[in-house]
Amino acid sequence: MLYYLADYAHVFGPLNVFRYITFRAGGATVTALLIVFLFGPAMINALRLKQGKGQPIRADGPQSHLITKVGTPTMGGLMILFGTICSMILWANLQNAFVWIVMFVTIGFGAIGFYDDYLKVKKQTHDGFSGRARLGVEAMIALLASIAMMKFGPATITGLAVPLVNGYVVDMGHFFVLFAMLVIVGSGNAVNLTDGLDGLAIVPVMIAAGTFGVIAWVVGNAIFSSHLGVNFVPGTGELAVVCGAVIGAGLGFLWFNAPPASIFMGDTGSLALGGLLGTTAVAVKHEIVLAIVGGLFVLEAMSVILQVSFFKMTGKRIFLMAPFHHHLEKLGWKEPQIVIRMWILSFVLAMIGLATLKVR
Repeated sequence: MLYYLADYAHVFGPLNVFRYITFRAGGATVTALLIVFLFGPAMINALRLKQGKGQPIRADGPQSHLITKVGTPTMGGLMILFGTICSMILWANLQNAFVWIVMFVTIGFGAIGFYDDYLKVKKQTHDGFSGRARLGVEAMIALLASIAMMKFGPATITGLAVPLVNGYVVDMGHFFVLFAMLVIVGSGNAVNLTDGLDGLAIVPVMIAAGTFGVIAWVVGNAIFSSHLGVNFVPGTGELAVVCGAVIGAGLGFLWFNAPPASIFMGDTGSLALGGLLGTTAVAVKHEIVLAIVGGLFVLEAMSVILQVSFFKMTGKRIFLMAPFHHHLEKLGWKEPQIVIRMWILSFVLAMIGLATLKVR
């Protein structure tokens, strides 16, 4: 809403600053951070009272979790979503279709995750929302988002940009809808699988959001995109404001999620944030770069896929436990070691992803 203050710049010149995406992205970051700081403690107390025993802990997981994590409330993603959405509404240009599409996926995936968390807490079991039903609803949300991008986005939205190649795009035509669905649903579930240790998922999400905030700002600017040889996608620059809001809300959540965590993100947050990143990557035509920047999420998801597939075929396991971070725990790695080293890996992958903007 603050974006529209720029319309009165002729009355008071400094209001023109609200036209600048960089200024509003910074404002969105600070606002989301303050919202989570202000409302976080009350939300944690309310969730603790409502949930009683908190999130159920896997009995087959590392034994330390049964001691240190039992009774910790989940659904902390509500804090992140509240801060992110409020900040988006306040700072983003609400006439931009991409903002509404990303918001739709974020809220939709967050609702699915919330229902899943609710069932787990209520039944005190890991059997939440049916896997097939959940994937079906996610696919429907992603389908609607993909169709909306084709309708309201530029004609080039159906193209697949190839990193490191100047201006080369493969037009997928109507197959874009299926491809976009796979990226959005895959991203949501990959982040969801990564969320298993205090701080493990939220920092890589913030790193990825910062990376795609820069990419969105470049891709949405005709001059910068032409200079760097990347494909110009008008309107996507506004997603830098969205990414700024995610960073701010993520920092606020990390304050409460730092070991020992006062609250867990839960599927409410991990599904929503993964869906947001996937939708943003599709909008800015950097889907392949998402696989690089989100390499940690890919690693975690592939470890589960390989573990399940190999066990069904042979009755044996590749990893001591999946996802991969639990395998490392079983090997004797301490939780802080795993988390911080994964943060470092995410940062390195983000730098590689950003390098693709220049290396052409």
